[in-house]
Amino acid sequence: MQAFRQEVTARLVELAPLLLGRLDDMNDRMVEMLLSTEPAYREFASHSATELRTSTRAGIERGVRGLIGGLPRGASMAGAREVGRRRAAQGIPLEAVLRAYRYAGQVMWEGLLDAAQAAGRGHDPLLLEVAGSIWRTNDIECGVVAESYREEQRRLAGVDEAARQHVLDGLLDGRGGDPTFLRTASELLAVPLDGRLLAVVALPDPDGAAALADPAGALLRRGVRSVWGTRSGAQVGVVALGSRRADEVQTWLAALAAGPVGVSDVVEGAAACAAAYRLAETAARTLPHGAPRVVTIDDRLPEALLSNSPEISSRLVGQTLGGLLELPDDERSVLLDTLGAFLAADGSPTRAADALYCHRNTVMHRLRRIETVTGRKLTDPRARLQCQLALLGAEQRRSASSA
Repeated sequence: MQAFRQEVTARLVELAPLLLGRLDDMNDRMVEMLLSTEPAYREFASHSATELRTSTRAGIERGVRGLIGGLPRGASMAGAREVGRRRAAQGIPLEAVLRAYRYAGQVMWEGLLDAAQAAGRGHDPLLLEVAGSIWRTNDIECGVVAESYREEQRRLAGVDEAARQHVLDGLLDGRGGDPTFLRTASELLAVPLDGRLLAVVALPDPDGAAALADPAGALLRRGVRSVWGTRSGAQVGVVALGSRRADEVQTWLAALAAGPVGVSDVVEGAAACAAAYRLAETAARTLPHGAPRVVTIDDRLPEALLSNSPEISSRLVGQTLGGLLELPDDERSVLLDTLGAFLAADGSPTRAADALYCHRNTVMHRLRRIETVTGRKLTDPRARLQCQLALLGAEQRRSASSA
């Protein structure tokens, strides 16, 4: 912002408290203009409204403080460079970003006039000099925004896919604890790897088609950075949560999922990426083949335990359900369904009968038949637990067989 004549500077100092007190009103006006005229910002606000409001308010405050001489030298241009870089990464068209910057200039000028009216200055001719400075600075900042935006676009387009996969493999193999590797990875991927992270594994469908359609782009449009590649035929991603909640990311992934998707728990820093990947892969592989569903490792702990101990799982199924599994197909299916409904009903034959649409006496007869075949008393809590785990193990075996 240019230096003003002494009397103009004195007027701005006089109006500064009023102008700063109107920041929230100016921001409301700014956001209203963006949402009513810019489809790209409207779509962005549908999932990142708080981030949009925070960003626009920071920009207006930066402009106002620059106008009244309250910013360090170069801070305004640094802010413009950051806006250009961030909006390019978020996929908002450059034309919309530049129009937003010009709306901000308009809002600042209108706010200054309102402050002058409130101070009893009316149509103050001294402010005409300020108007010219606002628009000249706005034009310069728009140029900086455009340059930074295009630089970020070129950087994103220039990252070689093989190099990206190599770095991702390093993270999944446990190299995230190496400071040198971590610096290289963060610079190449433009993903902050020193904060809260999630690992995601998405299994392909039987024809090999990806379970998630453009997950990196879908998350980036919501302001979340991630890096994606492949491993053992599956899509693998590392997501930088920042201040986002993990369940938000899971909801967005669920909208994309066309197959099984497993998500790790939240980990701190790249050194934990390898362990997070293993948990996410385990969670995904506990799901039925082809099931379009997103689960966390915590959702699937019993299934994960069984899948990681196939010998024990096989023995558990054989020792617990062996007699049932040898029955003719029709009887086996009916008894397994009845056992599952009984366990899901916390051992209540009445509720199991309701779930199965049959009489309670029918359920009781089937339960006695199950006890006879398996040699286990279903009134015993430990026997019920073992049966529940055995049913999970049998379901996993069926899924693996169909796959």
